[in-house]
Amino acid sequence: MSTQRYSQRLGFFLPLRLATYVVLMTIVVGWMEDPRYLHLPVIVYSMVTLAFAAGKAMERRFALAQVTRLLTVLQFLIEISIETGIIYITGNIHSPFSALFVLTIVSAALAYRMLGTLVVASTVSVAYTFVIWFGLSRGGGELSVQALKTIFSSNESAFYGIFLHILIFYLIAFISGYLAERLSRQDQQLQDASSALKRARLETDDILRHLNSGLLTVDAGGQIIYFNRAAERILGYREENVKGMPCADVFSERMPELAVCLLDGVGSRVAYPRRELEIVDVQKRLVPLGLSTSILTEDSGELRGVIAIFSDLTEAKELEQKARNSDRLAAVGELSASIAHEIRNPLAAISGSVEVLQRDLQLDGENHRLMALILKESQRLNKILSDFLAYARMGRPAYNKVELCHIVSDIRELLIRHESASPAISLRFDTDESIVYVVGDEDLIRQLLMNLAINACESFEGRPGEVVFSLECDRNGQTVRLSVADNGPGIDPGLIDKIYQPFFSTKKSGTGLGLAIVHRICSALKLSLDLDSRPDSGTVFTVGFRRYVPERKGQVPQSDAFFSSNVVAR
Repeated sequence: MSTQRYSQRLGFFLPLRLATYVVLMTIVVGWMEDPRYLHLPVIVYSMVTLAFAAGKAMERRFALAQVTRLLTVLQFLIEISIETGIIYITGNIHSPFSALFVLTIVSAALAYRMLGTLVVASTVSVAYTFVIWFGLSRGGGELSVQALKTIFSSNESAFYGIFLHILIFYLIAFISGYLAERLSRQDQQLQDASSALKRARLETDDILRHLNSGLLTVDAGGQIIYFNRAAERILGYREENVKGMPCADVFSERMPELAVCLLDGVGSRVAYPRRELEIVDVQKRLVPLGLSTSILTEDSGELRGVIAIFSDLTEAKELEQKARNSDRLAAVGELSASIAHEIRNPLAAISGSVEVLQRDLQLDGENHRLMALILKESQRLNKILSDFLAYARMGRPAYNKVELCHIVSDIRELLIRHESASPAISLRFDTDESIVYVVGDEDLIRQLLMNLAINACESFEGRPGEVVFSLECDRNGQTVRLSVADNGPGIDPGLIDKIYQPFFSTKKSGTGLGLAIVHRICSALKLSLDLDSRPDSGTVFTVGFRRYVPERKGQVPQSDAFFSSNVVAR
């Protein structure tokens, strides 16, 4: 038996224990006038009873269950001895107080159930037999064998009296123990059922309260009876302010459509499986709401109420609008790419013709300057169209094994001869690796790094500077990070959110497509792209690649989300 269960049992029979104490003290002190040989047992019994009552009052606070258990056993033993003394004085076998043992046996049933009750009944029977034997041996001055023979003589009434009392003691023990066991089982079943019901109620209430969707219910009279937290957040009402109020009075001012839907369910039993409506929030803004109502009925078909589940569709509407805009922009992009391609063909013919004319004609003065301007602007327009087509027509990447150090070295050689890199710009490649394989599309990676390098060179605007390529691998060997850093003027913090937008540029001769292409390539290859830039402290673009692992097969599915395609600006 656990200490907690035993402690709970003692709590049930405490009043009976105190009543038994009062009865015994009334008999001993009031009726028997406190006989001398019972002084010590009565004093000890009183102290144990007081200690037991005090222990019961404080056992939860001070964990005294073990102490009260010991005090209970001691109280039973002393109580049986006092009852034995009372019987001895008041007529021995003819004493009218043998029924006091019944109180002890019933008390034991409440504390110890069947087994403990039988033990107490056996103790009581031994004590009763002993006191009768002692009473019959009183003349001899000791427990005589003759007195024992007299007891067990079938012709003597003493034997039948003792036998009848013992039979009654055990019968009461069996009955009280059995009833106590039944009550204990029923009590345990009730506690289990109550706990399960309480747990289910708490779990259900907890689930409903923590739903992301709003939930409210109204009864057959249209009064609000449930309002979860999401409903409070979406509708702007507190549950304690609206619970028990008519929904028409609560919602009529800011959300009359919601009140109409609920009253349609109450009055006409009309349910709306899916409906969109608009409400006005506490800031007087229109909020789109997705609503679903259900009719709640009794088994007899009688209306119990209406359940309404709803959610704020603001984010969904925004995503839907963004999707429409993306589709529209994609269509415009396809059309623009087609137009740019058609413009590029005659532009190539014009540029070629101008170059021939410039070579064959001997022009001077204003005509020579105009011819050079036409050729320069034709080349610039051709570059813009080429960059735009590269941005708009970026196809699905082909993932392969790519050697990154070789690509960086090639780009460095190309930059030395590129028009954007002046002799005053130093190009450096820092790495401890000689060969690093990554997964990606080699052509797109070349274009990505070339655009980053050209952007770094153009940031100097003819001034001396340094562009550094840095390559490092993480400790677990899964990620390769390539940085392109310059010590140029840096990027204004207010412009960082715009640098990846197409045709946005702070350079006089820039097309505004270089970094837009970089971002598009990173999104296509699922590469991470980090930016660290501070005014007058330079700029660092860092690209994270997935390292190539030969023993892994099919390691780069196109749905791989190991790297984020979002740009992180720090």
